[in-house]
Amino acid sequence: MSLQTDHPPRPANDAETEAASLSDDDVFHILQTNRRRDAIRYLLEQDEPVRMRDVAEYVAATENDTSVAKLTSTERQRVYIPLYQSHLPKLDSEGIIEYNKSRGIVRPTEKLELFRPYLELSGVGEADGGAAERPDAIRAAASASLLLASAIGAYAAVAAAATSLPLAIALGAVAFPGFVLGTVATARLALGLDSAGVPSLLRSGE
Repeated sequence: MSLQTDHPPRPANDAETEAASLSDDDVFHILQTNRRRDAIRYLLEQDEPVRMRDVAEYVAATENDTSVAKLTSTERQRVYIPLYQSHLPKLDSEGIIEYNKSRGIVRPTEKLELFRPYLELSGVGEADGGAAERPDAIRAAASASLLLASAIGAYAAVAAAATSLPLAIALGAVAFPGFVLGTVATARLALGLDSAGVPSLLRSGE
């Protein structure tokens, strides 16, 4: 049995299709919170009206990095209430979904498709295991390599001083700049981390 909303679907005419648009500012505002993004991702895969409970469970499972079957009642409730009271009514007011709050039924509208390109683009880094983290990982590896190479060079210079002063000077001249560069690079990387040790570039607001 199919689920019904208060607004049964109607064939779209040219005027309705033209009206199914949002400004970039509106789109970015809608996508500002993780829960709205996850709800939209779920609804983009649905062809028929769905239960609000199903949307909430998908969002909760995504948020808690688990499956719907393993969700606790607390995890469900923590997501269900904001979706019921705020996020889904917001999407309804923008014409992105038709939300029958009293019956708990959600139906996607044509406007929902406007979000697919944005979500597909934002999902590239997530799909390949966090590509956005790679620049910081590369800088960290480069810094560590410089420091290690410099430490080895400094040790060799000290050891060589006992037998050949010119060789010690040459080794020191090579090791010292690397040590300085490695220290600076490491310090810059550390300054880019927040108190939890996560690069500030990767932090996202709710």
